[in-house]
Amino acid sequence: MPTIKKTCPIKRLITSSAWITASTQITLTTLKMELSTFAALLLATVAVITLFRHLTRPKLNLPPGPKPWPIIGNLNLLAGPLPHRNMHALVQKYGPIMQLKFGSYPVVVGSSVEMAEAVLKTNDVKLADRPKIAAGKYTTYNYSNITWSQYGPYWRQARKICLMEIFSPKRLDQFETVRVQELHALLRKLFVSAGKPINARDNFSDLSLSVISRLVLGKNYTVKDGNQKEYMSPKEFKEMIDELFLLNGVLDIGDSIPWLAFLDLQGYIKRMKAVGQLFDGFLEHTLNEHQQRRKGVKNYVPQDMMDILLQLSDDPNLEVQLDRTAVKAFTMDLIAGGTESSAVTTEWAMAELLKKPEYFKRANEELDRVIGRDRWVEEKDIVNLPFINAICKETMRLHPVSPFLVPRLAREDIQLGGYDIPKGTRVMVNVWTIGRDASIWEKPHEFCPERFIGKSIDVKGHNFELLPFGAGRRMCVGYSLGLKVIQASVANLLHGFKWKLPGDMTTEELNMQEIFGLSTPKQIPLVAELEPRLPAHMYSM
Repeated sequence: MPTIKKTCPIKRLITSSAWITASTQITLTTLKMELSTFAALLLATVAVITLFRHLTRPKLNLPPGPKPWPIIGNLNLLAGPLPHRNMHALVQKYGPIMQLKFGSYPVVVGSSVEMAEAVLKTNDVKLADRPKIAAGKYTTYNYSNITWSQYGPYWRQARKICLMEIFSPKRLDQFETVRVQELHALLRKLFVSAGKPINARDNFSDLSLSVISRLVLGKNYTVKDGNQKEYMSPKEFKEMIDELFLLNGVLDIGDSIPWLAFLDLQGYIKRMKAVGQLFDGFLEHTLNEHQQRRKGVKNYVPQDMMDILLQLSDDPNLEVQLDRTAVKAFTMDLIAGGTESSAVTTEWAMAELLKKPEYFKRANEELDRVIGRDRWVEEKDIVNLPFINAICKETMRLHPVSPFLVPRLAREDIQLGGYDIPKGTRVMVNVWTIGRDASIWEKPHEFCPERFIGKSIDVKGHNFELLPFGAGRRMCVGYSLGLKVIQASVANLLHGFKWKLPGDMTTEELNMQEIFGLSTPKQIPLVAELEPRLPAHMYSM
């Protein structure tokens, strides 16, 4: 019999393992080759589809503008302390509609009456959204306020609440007493300081903030309350408001180049989060106070704007329920939106009049003729004071609170001025340049209130050559209150005092430069000396 050679079991196992390993390596190599081939085919397919779409897509007719740099776009052209003046210079080169790139985002700027009307009226709904920026996220409860919330049911309800409840004519009349009391308190304070240099900005800011804090929160947070322990001091309250204003006016690099946002290169996001938390603590405190005051009171009558919001939050019939966050976001909007505009405009008005003192005489003649010297100007008198009205309008033309209206966002593809504006484009209205358009205004760089005498131009969004509060659906909902405070302040400051520059200072030495931010106040605060022009007993009223 033949001998059968037996193989060692261990050797058979090794041989089998080697074969399996070799087979596995061949399989993996084949798989890698197949995956590489598939990836290459996929990339080639994507490239072909992208190229096909690019070649077959109709070429867009975009507005003219400077060629953007990689990554930064045209941000370099706006670098410097006064970007609105840089923008004004670009308009002279590229025309009333131009396209820029702010980092990754296309931005269209309209700088004429026609373009303003096209944006704010003709395409109002199509441009009713807001771009999402860091300030809106971190300081307004993730875009929950009226200014930065997206167009939709929530925003429409917020706007309706403001127009029908908070800023209705009836409600403004109800709160007139507060405005009068705070204005008279300022007039008394200025009377005591007669003959001494006063910082006009500080006084006007205190007036605005005291009016707004009483209207919105029911208490003047700018003065110390000796009767109870305060959540924060008046100094801390003002500093918190100032920080909020500053951070809502900065150009954060992450808003234009989103992939850099997480680095927070300028440190703004850290500060936004901090002031947001600080404000939230303050609003929680005031909300608790208001709820405690309302608790158990049948048919409670609202005493301030926060009370109104809390009352509405209890309404089950609202289309979108107002939760606690919404109440806080709206309250913050009311405080921020109503404080800066009136103070900045009043300071500019007095500075321009000091620059051209001949206008004081004309204003005082009108006030003495219509009002007399035995009473103060009331809000209802403004309609009979055309020159005072003209001073306010001319100030808002030459010194708009913000040189650009809050940017809008295209909700769909549209056309402006014959140019294609793709969906997602940010759109800005340049009111600074419109106010200096020589085709509209004679001597546009000069302060000439008489240009408005006999003219029907108003600031309520009907005339696109004068848009201090905007126009259309996204117009400032509190403009009526702001206008009342500005007009009454300017009228009574002129009625109650003779104004002059301090010491031997000449009109040529008065600095009229501005700074850029959420608003554009004077670079150097206005300082002036005042002399009472009414009987002494008038200042004790």
